[in-house]
Amino acid sequence: MDIEWIHAGCAIADAAAREAALARQLQLTKPPGSLGRLEALAVQLAAWQRSERPRLDTVWIAVYAGDHGVAAEGVSAFPQAVTGEMVRNFAHGGAAIAVLARELGATLEVVNLGTVNDPGEVPGVRRALIAASTANFCQAPAMTPAQLAAALAAGADSIAQARAAGAQLFIGGEMGIANTTVAAALACALLRRSPQELAGPGTGLDAAGVARKAAVVARALALHADADGALEQLRRLGGFEIAAMSGACIAAAQAGIPVLVDGFIATTAALAAVRINPGVRDWLLFAHRSHERGHAAVLEALQAEPLLDLGLCLGEASGAAVAVPLLRLACALHGGMATFGEAGVSQG
Repeated sequence: MDIEWIHAGCAIADAAAREAALARQLQLTKPPGSLGRLEALAVQLAAWQRSERPRLDTVWIAVYAGDHGVAAEGVSAFPQAVTGEMVRNFAHGGAAIAVLARELGATLEVVNLGTVNDPGEVPGVRRALIAASTANFCQAPAMTPAQLAAALAAGADSIAQARAAGAQLFIGGEMGIANTTVAAALACALLRRSPQELAGPGTGLDAAGVARKAAVVARALALHADADGALEQLRRLGGFEIAAMSGACIAAAQAGIPVLVDGFIATTAALAAVRINPGVRDWLLFAHRSHERGHAAVLEALQAEPLLDLGLCLGEASGAAVAVPLLRLACALHGGMATFGEAGVSQG
């Protein structure tokens, strides 16, 4: 399967729309800069949407599910069967992201990339099965080249659907038991950091569990120390759902659709995408600072300042969804406030 598409150029934001939005901000009935980052967000969205007055009516959320061979190392507090069970829960509307998507009026796409506990055909779930799980990366590369290409393409498929639907914002989320271990391993490789720095409690491990997770990550890093570049590191240490989010980030940037990045796992996927195609960075916003230990280091590498810090660490795109109303309010203030001239208010 061809993956050359991941290296194609990304869209360029509209400088004229940015300047027009900045000029409008200076005319609104408030002291300049008094709405802080809300002003900057509105201006950035204007440049992305090529419109002086941006809107966020259409939001596309894709949650990718995939299991991990490294779960056999006992790195999660939950059994692997939960991944497939949560696929059903997403589709039936019982998961946190399902509730948030309903409240936002957002489209929720659930993509099953391969689970050990396969739920079968579930209405509302796109089956893009690659394998029941990745390989145990303590023993072999997590994915074959063909599996990596399929996972990247699954993310791009979401962007094609989102674009056809007129989406103004894309959010990627994940579900996969042991995927904080996978994200920690990938982040360690990308950042050249130690497992002790980046491995955290994930689904609720105690100190001994975190130490065991760090030791597992260390074994994987030693086995794959010769992985050359972000794409190969993603193949050897990543997961189907993480690669799908990386592919979605790349395809979204190429299509000119901004991405609101969720927590530790999604941000690690975004970092891999940026390392593969640096133009992706210009299309990323970061929703929140996760409670998961490794997130701060990945954010720092991306020079990212998240919008929220609420102690969240659920994943499944939930933190990003929580930040959407903030972006919508930034657009509403930018487009709905009166100018000094319209309101008959004297300027300073």
